[in-house]
Amino acid sequence: QVPLVESGGGSVQAGGSLRLSCAASEYTMDTYCMAWFRQSPGKQREGVAIKYRDIDPTYADSVKGRFTISRDNGQNILYLQMNSLKPEDTGVYYCAAGVYCSWLYYEYPHWGQGTQVTVSS
Repeated sequence: QVPLVESGGGSVQAGGSLRLSCAASEYTMDTYCMAWFRQSPGKQREGVAIKYRDIDPTYADSVKGRFTISRDNGQNILYLQMNSLKPEDTGVYYCAAGVYCSWLYYEYPHWGQGTQVTVSS
């Protein structure tokens, strides 16, 4: 079992910002590919951002230029800074860890509990 604990969700108006956190172990952060996914009602879980160790991250086209994924190696926390939020960013956001970096949610065996993000227009 790989514990992942998200926090930082909430409700904001369009154009606002939120920062999500995912607490993990040092082993997890050093071993696994880390990613943020999100899921809206009736939609499939989709990848938002991926980061493996200190390699440059990759982002979904829908969030490029607005979201930033980063790691605090000292505290073993994965962050997702979300700026210029849009109503379509609304959903449950999950932190995930997997052996391989992938945009496919089923490639990740380890998941946090999720945190709700709601963006109102």
